[in-house]
Amino acid sequence: MTDPRKVTKSRFEFDEDGETAWLEFDRDDQGWMTLLHTEVPPSLRGRGIAAILARTALEYARDEKLKVDVICPLVADYIRKNPEFDDLVGKKR
Repeated sequence: MTDPRKVTKSRFEFDEDGETAWLEFDRDDQGWMTLLHTEVPPSLRGRGIAAILARTALEYARDEKLKVDVICPLVADYIRKNPEFDDLVGKKR
């Protein structure tokens, strides 16, 4: 059976020093955003870039009035440390 939802895959990116960090997500046409995976190159780690990506994604979800399905452990940890985003989470893993 085919899933009737229209899903768009995209990502938020952060570029610095010729490197790109990113947070991959899916957004469907039923009001859900699934935060899938965050990747930060070794040369950019330890600068808080993953947290910037997580906050950006969550603020986007809030602005767009989306519910969030959190698969990425980094984003889940960010939400634990920043409970002001708890209201966005529709699914936790």
